[in-house]
Amino acid sequence: MDFTTGHDGEQSRTGRGLTIGVLGAGRVGTAVARQAVRAGHSVTIATARPAAEIRLLTEVIVPGARAVDSHELRGADLIVLAAPLHRYRSFDVETLRGHIVVDVSNYWSEVDGRLDEFEGALSTSEVLADFLGDEVTLVKTLNHIGYGFIETDARPAGADGRRALAMAGDDADAKAAVADFVDSLGFDVVDAGPLAAGRAFENGTPIFDDEFTAPEIERLLHEARLPAGV
Repeated sequence: MDFTTGHDGEQSRTGRGLTIGVLGAGRVGTAVARQAVRAGHSVTIATARPAAEIRLLTEVIVPGARAVDSHELRGADLIVLAAPLHRYRSFDVETLRGHIVVDVSNYWSEVDGRLDEFEGALSTSEVLADFLGDEVTLVKTLNHIGYGFIETDARPAGADGRRALAMAGDDADAKAAVADFVDSLGFDVVDAGPLAAGRAFENGTPIFDDEFTAPEIERLLHEARLPAGV
C-alpha cells in the first residue's frame, strides 16, 4: 500500500470557497465550522432540532455560519458529519444521500455505551457506511485531532512542521475533495487508503494519541500494517 501526502506545500486551489454543511453543533462540529469560515467557505450548521432553536447559538459560537434545518444541507459540496456516533441510527440519511460526507466521529464505549457493531473487526466508518448505504460517499478524517487544536494548530501550506491528518476512503475523487478542504483548514493530509484503513487512526492507536507531521504519519501507517513481531 502506498501512502501519499497531499499538496506538496502548494496552496489548495479547489478546496477554497466551498459550501460546507455541518451536521452537529457540538464542540467538534462548531470548531470545524469556525475554521471553515476562516478559510473562506460558506458554512451551514444543522442538528436534529429546528434551525430556529440553534440560530442564536450559531450566531454566537460560529460567526459567519448560518443555522438551517437538516434537509437544507443538501446540495453542499461537503457535509461534515459531527453528530454523536451513538445516535447514528437516527441520522437523516436522505439528507446525506448523493453527497461526500466527512466522518469525524469516534467510538467511545465509556461515552456512547457499548455498541457491539463497533466492537468487531470493522472500522467505525465501515459500520457507519454500511448503515448509510452506497449513495453516501464517506471519507474518514479530522477525528484524531482535539477540537481545540483544529483552530490553534492550523498552519499555512508549506509551513515547517505543519501538522498532518490521516484520511481514509474508498472513492479517489471524494478523497481528493476532502484533502483540499482539510488543506484549506490548515493541515497536511496523508491518504491512508480505503475506508478500512481508518482503524489505523482510531482512538487507542499511536496516530490518535499524539500529533505528527505527514512523514511521521506515513511511517506509523506503514508500521500499523507490519506483521506482529516484525
